[in-house]
Amino acid sequence: MKKILIVEDEQTISRVLSVYLQHAGYEVIQAFDGEEAILCFKEHSPNLVLLDVMLPGRDGWSTLEEIRKISACPVIMLTALGDIDYRLKGLNQGADDYITKPFVGEEVIARVHAVLRRSANVLDSENSKQYGSLKINLDSNMVTINGEEVILIPKDLSLLIFLAERPNRTFTREDLIESVWGMDYDGSDRAVDLAIKRIRQALKDWPLTQGEIRTHRGLGYQFCVYEK
Repeated sequence: MKKILIVEDEQTISRVLSVYLQHAGYEVIQAFDGEEAILCFKEHSPNLVLLDVMLPGRDGWSTLEEIRKISACPVIMLTALGDIDYRLKGLNQGADDYITKPFVGEEVIARVHAVLRRSANVLDSENSKQYGSLKINLDSNMVTINGEEVILIPKDLSLLIFLAERPNRTFTREDLIESVWGMDYDGSDRAVDLAIKRIRQALKDWPLTQGEIRTHRGLGYQFCVYEK
């Protein structure tokens, strides 16, 4: 049974979410502030986190940042803020999705299903890809540079693998949304740009003499590998 950590200081909302998730077949862990959330995360190793932005003490952004230091676990932000800047901030910091309050319980379940499905939809085969010092193990879904593991959130890992399996080919945002995010994704294609930005940061130690993720303005993105 997959475990969902709910981090929400409003106990009524937390209880409602818990009931919906339990009815959908998930085990639920509840935390009511950021510090408690980190402790629960380390103790229970959940499969997904529903994380409220406005928390007492350590807020949602800080909690997300701490989670990302130790795990690529999917995180969905819960926010009453409708401003697109806040949504982009969450995606840019490594959130996998966001839900704006007030929300419908069925929508939350659908988003949870979708994010878990995307995070599991990473290619799995009996080989690995090596591009100079960059190695992508397709059995363990592990990325390393010079033997040091590179931590990526699930959808970024899926995107990197998709591109790396098709080196020196250019894909539009629409191509990548359809192939990596899936047909059920209803967000902005700006998510592709944010994911590419995070991947580039994660691969900062991969020498440019070996390869890079290149932007072809007006066309899309390419996993570019340079032959020696």
